[in-house]
Amino acid sequence: MSMDSAAKTIIEEGKAILGIEFGSTRIKAVLTDDNNRPIAQGCHEWENQMVDGLWTYSTEAIWYGLQDCYANLRANVRKDYDTEIESLAAIGISAMMHGYMPFGATGEILVPFRTWRNTNTGAAAAELSKLFNYNIPLRWSISHLYQAILNGEEHVKDIEFLTTLAGYIHWQLTGEKVLGVGDASGMLPIDPATKDYSAQMVEKFEALVADTDHKWHLLDILPKVLLAGQNAGTLTPEGARRLDVSGHLKPGIPFCPPEGDAGTGMVATNAVLQRTGNVSAGTSSFSMIVLEKELSRPYEEIDIVTTPDGSLVAMVHCNNCTSDLNAWVNLFKEYQQLLGLPVDMGEIYGKLYGNALHGDPDCGGLLAYNYFSGEPITGLSEGRPLFVRNPANKFSLANFMRANLYASVAVLKIGNDILFNKEKVEVDRITGHGGLFKTPGVGQRILAAALNSPISIMETAGEGGAWGIALLASYLVNNPKGQSLAAFLNESVFLGDTGSEIAPDPEDVKGFEAYIENYRKGLAVEQAAVQADI
Repeated sequence: MSMDSAAKTIIEEGKAILGIEFGSTRIKAVLTDDNNRPIAQGCHEWENQMVDGLWTYSTEAIWYGLQDCYANLRANVRKDYDTEIESLAAIGISAMMHGYMPFGATGEILVPFRTWRNTNTGAAAAELSKLFNYNIPLRWSISHLYQAILNGEEHVKDIEFLTTLAGYIHWQLTGEKVLGVGDASGMLPIDPATKDYSAQMVEKFEALVADTDHKWHLLDILPKVLLAGQNAGTLTPEGARRLDVSGHLKPGIPFCPPEGDAGTGMVATNAVLQRTGNVSAGTSSFSMIVLEKELSRPYEEIDIVTTPDGSLVAMVHCNNCTSDLNAWVNLFKEYQQLLGLPVDMGEIYGKLYGNALHGDPDCGGLLAYNYFSGEPITGLSEGRPLFVRNPANKFSLANFMRANLYASVAVLKIGNDILFNKEKVEVDRITGHGGLFKTPGVGQRILAAALNSPISIMETAGEGGAWGIALLASYLVNNPKGQSLAAFLNESVFLGDTGSEIAPDPEDVKGFEAYIENYRKGLAVEQAAVQADI
């Protein structure tokens, strides 16, 4: 039987699995077979809106996006397999984490969805971090809730349910007010012993807001926390009609717990086991290192979340990564066009990135700051892309490109140096994924030098979070042995594939350390550019 006819049979027998992820610019659906291989995809492009000074997506845009994405998947299935999706083995919903979606007694949203991008929660996050003795980021749901209380917002007293984007969609499709532990860890800190919201922090929050005008208790309005592999409800008849407006999809399909995009990224890179990690490096970047134990104290630079099965994860999130690199590469493209030469962007990237590896390990003293926007880890509220050198530096194309590549992961290094040097966190394998790694071997080698750790790249990592949530749905229904999530991924999905690995070169590591020493000193220049508003 050919791959196509085997996939067609799986779809017709209702054995395919559907994963849908709501990213910040794209909603993506992936259909997988009984061996967890993608067999069809669908997508929908969308953009957030600024409304009354806050970043949001309307509920109309959410539902239109979901329905259009699913319709696109159906169209691809009909085109490739000449068949219709009538039923599925399981479904999983994933979305960008954190943010604020409060609902009233009749299920209506009380204020427009406030996404993770909003930074209006500074006062709340600072006070809660102090109260909890725990780093509470601006984007977490508890920060948004407390800021709304501090602002005296009228809607707060009417909240019946507070959830994330993934939790909202899941609730509307299944009727269940639940959330996967990874996504829940971006609402309120999770206690690693109970794998549930921290009882101590709930108590402290209740005491803090006791005399404000509301009648709810925090645990009554938050979604119930579920671990990977636990049943999170089934598709209701109303949910089926909302997902598939054509009416073909039948209700009763089981759902895995809805998750956040950080958790699905860990699953898609097989990085849920303690002492593993992954780095996503594109427009922004973040690293996720799965911890063996709690850190000795909170750090502003590090967010603590969890894997979908409840292990603690240290997350270093950087606002800037490849945007400035891409801008410089486009400058060279313009030069090539000026000379009347044909332009192949893959070739331009390949030549410039490859040439960077011939530069000095310390970039000849050259410095680059890739700050298109502010960077909380280095204390910058706004960004100014800068290139800095002194006349004694070795100014060559190789050193210039190398300095810009170093800049793309410099802030990530600063955050992770806390984990590796201060907290002595140990890691066996880190997997890289995202645009920085498209040119083979280059971004991988630069990141290995930055983190002084071997970096693996997997071919499957490009499948992304929609595939990751499909794997979690598969874990719900295709795990007869009752394996742990890590064992299931190792044995049923990745089958021992750890990708291609590059170990750190000692000279590169030494060179990056010298670069970072200069980089820290030069932050004063970046700060001055912001203050001068140039």
